[in-house]
Amino acid sequence: MDDLLILTKYFATQGNVILLQSQSDAHPSSRVSYLAACPKATIKAYGDQITVIRGGEEQSIQKNPWDALQAFRNEADGWLFGYLGYDLKNYIEQLDSSNTDPVAASDMHFIVPGFLLKYDHKTRETTLIKGDMPSKDEIDRQTFDQEEFALGKLEQQTNRERYIQKIEEAQHRISEGDFYEINLSHQMKAPFKGSAMHLYEKMRKVGPVPFGSFLKYDDLSICSQSPERFLRKEGSTVYSQPIKGTAKRGATADEDDILKDKLMASKKERAENLMIVDLVRNDLSRIAQKGTVKVPELFAIQSFGTVHQMVSTVIAETIEEDPVNILRACFPMGSMTGAPKISAMKSIEELEDYKRGIYSGAIGYITPEADFDFSVVIRTAVIKNSQLYYSVGGAITSDSDAQKEWEETQIKARALLHVLENLEKE
Repeated sequence: MDDLLILTKYFATQGNVILLQSQSDAHPSSRVSYLAACPKATIKAYGDQITVIRGGEEQSIQKNPWDALQAFRNEADGWLFGYLGYDLKNYIEQLDSSNTDPVAASDMHFIVPGFLLKYDHKTRETTLIKGDMPSKDEIDRQTFDQEEFALGKLEQQTNRERYIQKIEEAQHRISEGDFYEINLSHQMKAPFKGSAMHLYEKMRKVGPVPFGSFLKYDDLSICSQSPERFLRKEGSTVYSQPIKGTAKRGATADEDDILKDKLMASKKERAENLMIVDLVRNDLSRIAQKGTVKVPELFAIQSFGTVHQMVSTVIAETIEEDPVNILRACFPMGSMTGAPKISAMKSIEELEDYKRGIYSGAIGYITPEADFDFSVVIRTAVIKNSQLYYSVGGAITSDSDAQKEWEETQIKARALLHVLENLEKE
């Protein structure tokens, strides 16, 4: 594990690098980590403006980004690593994104790695899939970025009163029949200087998760501690693991058990989870063999560093061979929208104050065999132009308590807030 971090730091000095790190061996949902670096080809999109870099040559085209990714993968015929931004929804349905875009990151960014390393947490085996391993001397000679970082005060971009107003408006729309559940989020922001990789390491220590990710592009760093799988394909089986339902961790083991049991027994949380499970079932049915969509696990409780969460598993046997078509059929994750999906996304655009961008999207990889695994972009710090952005949200239904919903978003921010608290103590 430490070797992966050292190699990530090394390759970050060489250019773009992506670390997908399973950090929680206790959770069987993810047992493999990958380090991808030394891009042989790159595709990125901002809206329908596509940039492809291959062999040192840059090409710009105007195209639906999903179609562009599909064509890029067909030409690459190999591994792809990167992210899908939430606003790619606009090229699936008749939707738009007109809110302020503080981060201004690409809506999509994938690389074909020239170096690829795999680590299996069960067997403890490291496999070099592509490229050459740098020697110890090469690593020792490399001057890494400064290890420390400075994170300023985390400021709410939407205050408590404004967020509660948005919840009340959402509940009014629920009563009008526009939708029956919606995910509302807000963004936090802080000045940032120093090593983003070191921030990722600090976040990891606060609360290991199945889907840790560190992505470093030219002017952008992403530090993600996601507990949630968006979509995985293995052979002909596709499965998704939506999370809906959150409770804080207790100060003692007894309190922790009480809070976990309370979450499990909550009719409200179970109802919210079931709504999203039904939505995911509907999404998977678009690419599934008839009668194969099943829910083998419903309302399971998983515990992480700062929260307990309610997780369900939905599986299907797919009739679709193209991985991009499968991702497109189910994107974005229903737990980040609400239900019905399209009407909820329309209201998200109207009620929120910012363009979500990377937040609520997906980070992951596609294999040469057309398998893939993508996490949901939550508990994620995005760093650009010496600013850190961190978004949090929650599901709103007709019986939601607006004050408690605000408090839940603060609980979800603890993975980053604990880093701030630890920095103040050091």
